[in-house]
Amino acid sequence: MLQQVNGHSLGSDAEGRASLKGDLREFLGGEIPLHQLDDLTKVNPVTLETVLRCLQARYTEDIFYTNAGCTLVALNPFKHVPQLYAPELMQEYHAAPQPQKLKPHIFTVGEQTYRNVKSLIEPVNQSIVVSGESGAGKTWTSRCLMKFYAVVAASPTSCENHKIAERIEQRILNSNPVMEAFGNACTLRNSNSSRFGKFIQLQLNRAQQMTGAAVQTYLLEKTRVACQASSERNFHIFYQICKGATEDERLQWHLPEGTAFSWLPNPESSLEEDCFEVTREAMLHLGIDTPTQNNIFKVLAGLLHLGNVHFVDSEDEALPCQVMDDTKVSVRTSALLLQLPEKMLLESMQIRTIKAGRQQQVFQKPCSRAECDTRRDCLAKLIYARLFDWLVSVINSSICADSKSWTAFIGLLDVYGFESFPKNSLEQLCINYANEKLQQHFVAHYLRAQQEEYEVEGLEWSFVNYQDNQTCLDLLEGSPISICSLINEECRLNRPSSAAQLQTRIESTLAGRPCLGHNKLSREPSFVVVHFAGPVRYHTAGLVEKNKDPVPPELTELLQQSQDPLLTMLFPANPEEKTQEELSGQSRAPALTVVSKFKASLEQLLQVLHNTTPHYIRCIKPNSQSQPQSFLQEEVLNQLEACGLVETIHISAAGFPIRVSHQNFMERYKLLRRLRPRTSSGLGGLEPAKESSEQPLCAKEATLQPLLQDILHALPALIQTAATPSDPTKNTQIPLYCGRTKIFMTDSMLELLECGRAQMLEQCARCIQCGWRRHRLQKQEKQRRAAVLIQAAFRSWLTRKHIRRLHIAATIIKHAWHKWRIRMACLASKELDGMEEKPMPQAPSTLRSSMSPAHTRFLGAIIHLWPLGLVLANSADGVRGFQRKLVARACLRLPSDRPSNKVQTPQQDQAGITSIRALPQGSIKFHCRKSPLQYADICPDPSVSSVTGFNQILLESHRPVQV
Repeated sequence: MLQQVNGHSLGSDAEGRASLKGDLREFLGGEIPLHQLDDLTKVNPVTLETVLRCLQARYTEDIFYTNAGCTLVALNPFKHVPQLYAPELMQEYHAAPQPQKLKPHIFTVGEQTYRNVKSLIEPVNQSIVVSGESGAGKTWTSRCLMKFYAVVAASPTSCENHKIAERIEQRILNSNPVMEAFGNACTLRNSNSSRFGKFIQLQLNRAQQMTGAAVQTYLLEKTRVACQASSERNFHIFYQICKGATEDERLQWHLPEGTAFSWLPNPESSLEEDCFEVTREAMLHLGIDTPTQNNIFKVLAGLLHLGNVHFVDSEDEALPCQVMDDTKVSVRTSALLLQLPEKMLLESMQIRTIKAGRQQQVFQKPCSRAECDTRRDCLAKLIYARLFDWLVSVINSSICADSKSWTAFIGLLDVYGFESFPKNSLEQLCINYANEKLQQHFVAHYLRAQQEEYEVEGLEWSFVNYQDNQTCLDLLEGSPISICSLINEECRLNRPSSAAQLQTRIESTLAGRPCLGHNKLSREPSFVVVHFAGPVRYHTAGLVEKNKDPVPPELTELLQQSQDPLLTMLFPANPEEKTQEELSGQSRAPALTVVSKFKASLEQLLQVLHNTTPHYIRCIKPNSQSQPQSFLQEEVLNQLEACGLVETIHISAAGFPIRVSHQNFMERYKLLRRLRPRTSSGLGGLEPAKESSEQPLCAKEATLQPLLQDILHALPALIQTAATPSDPTKNTQIPLYCGRTKIFMTDSMLELLECGRAQMLEQCARCIQCGWRRHRLQKQEKQRRAAVLIQAAFRSWLTRKHIRRLHIAATIIKHAWHKWRIRMACLASKELDGMEEKPMPQAPSTLRSSMSPAHTRFLGAIIHLWPLGLVLANSADGVRGFQRKLVARACLRLPSDRPSNKVQTPQQDQAGITSIRALPQGSIKFHCRKSPLQYADICPDPSVSSVTGFNQILLESHRPVQV
């Protein structure tokens, strides 16, 4: 079994797949690190996993902008990055010869649109669609783009034009704080969430200088004035006037500190947007003077007091509901601030006027408590919606240029992102319907961009199939029957709306539609629409009422009687104007519902986008906690699906998501050339395809390198081997296209190539293993033989060395012994020769008796003293004299037990000389040490001519004696 083949194990399938996956990831994305990839379409393969990993890697490196084909993905950093939007950086992108080669940025999109306008290439007008969910940074992105255009498009030559340009620039920038104060609010997901859609048109003259702008709004969430979700807030402007007003203004607007308002939840929270002075200064620059501002804030204070009005049920149904005692002050204060008659204000909320019959007879009917609350809320929403529209018109009149002074425009579209909450109603239906339309427009534009890339590579585009969202749009707006048409039809029927009946009608009429579903487990009436970003369940309760958006005529008449200058301007008393209910009652024409108005404005917006060159910025929120350096893949994936990037990724996958350069393709798959020759084993036995239709498509085969041609010609054999008998691939087109610079392939083709490469590597690995094992066995056998020879030679060398040492030692001993014997023999021979030359005469016995005693002692002394000279002459040089002294005493017969030097008496000399061995008196110790030589302690056999006896004793005196 193979242990390792090209870095991945073949022994275990699971480990092999994981290692192969890592190897492929390294091959496909190893050309450049993920955080350095500026375009998500360049990741290999183009899948959700690699896109998420790339975005996360760039976000970790504080890189917040990434291209995705024709789209710019903007990640919210959730921290202040001043150098990212500095004026110097704006000038750098504006002065760059090719800004697209710089790092991705919103300034890149801004500069590209500005240069497109300057190039005068049709279509000259440009549009930028900024989308994303609440808190993703759409408002900030639009604000930065407006600053960029104000800087780069305001460069007049004359001083007068310069002042005009500065005034226009300041007014355009000052429109942001006003729009955000009156149209933004704090939600669960974002502290500055835009609760309306807007399209800002920046107008340019022939010199590409900004001369003005225009603002168009869509679908203001006016219900937030009277109804706020838990932990959310009302519009910013209400908190600004309560926190930023002076003492005099508080007294004028009846806003004492500590007053609680029902429509002002979470007043203790403090946000950066609660800056009242910034809003007032911006309104002043837009031409709204201080008295008009005070009038606006007084009306808003009246709405806050109106929200504190509460009703109680009447005991008699024929009588109207009464106001709670503790809220009567609020009714009086609200009427005072709005300059309305208090009695008429209460009656408009308590009593409903009905006109019936041809004579239009008027009937009055008391309202229930719920109806009173609804009419109170409707009055507040009506006033705020009219006030918001009037502010937009004031802004447009302040910043809009004359139609003859500008020739082109750059549009900024800031719309809601796709929304799906636990409870969704008409607002979410309209928002998601708009996102479906914009997604269709975006997909069409993206497909055109993809088609251009394929054409550059010399490939056809007809083979790419993708799933369009037209079926969902047909369900929502199709003709003749759709969800919108059914909801509008329910509004025209003179009957009370029923949520269950509307659900049944939608499910029965539109049954069989692929994008319509229903939740059987839901207890509340609802229906499910499968959008491009996912299914959403819409509750039918209150859907028809919201679509009608009824404004009782009593409320309009009441506001027309107001003495307030602002309300008089917002609700002019024109007898020629008729209310919607009056128009619908007099004619059978369909009523103008919320859905109808929104659909008409959306069609108008799409018509503008179709006539411009679109650019897309998708704002992404990395986490829901608004924490920096926190990237949650699941939340980001949901947003990628909502903004349509997932669909674009699927479109890329429907074509050829794997794109590899020619060089990298040849380096990785050059092993597949072995498939062409016919061999007997493995993949080498494959035969090339016979039919030319099986050859991969190439741009121009003559221009390809020979190595690449060999690989491409081997692919039919690879596919033929991989095909099963039941699924032949003879007539199947190879899912691989060879462009001018890249190889385009599908996931299945990549898997097939990797499988063939793995098998070729397996064969190569087996060959390498066989050769290695053979080499290893041969090497081991050579090592074993060499070891035996070395061991034998070493033993022989040790034996010779030992014998040589023994021979040398024996020779040394032998020479020393012979030398010693010769010396001893010479010494003994000299001594004996001397004795023979001078023999001792012996007196005859007759003379011995006749000798005198003195003569006898003299002769004895000579006999005793003659060895003394011999001993003293031949004693060892190293002896200090002790042996000489000892021999002298023995020869002179001196006593050894006392220090006296007296000569012994004749009586002591009678014994004569017996042996020199008996001379030492006392204890004598001899120390012998064994010689290290092997034969040094073995004495040779004594020969006949050796010296023995007394002469041998004399010769031994040369050895040192230790006592």
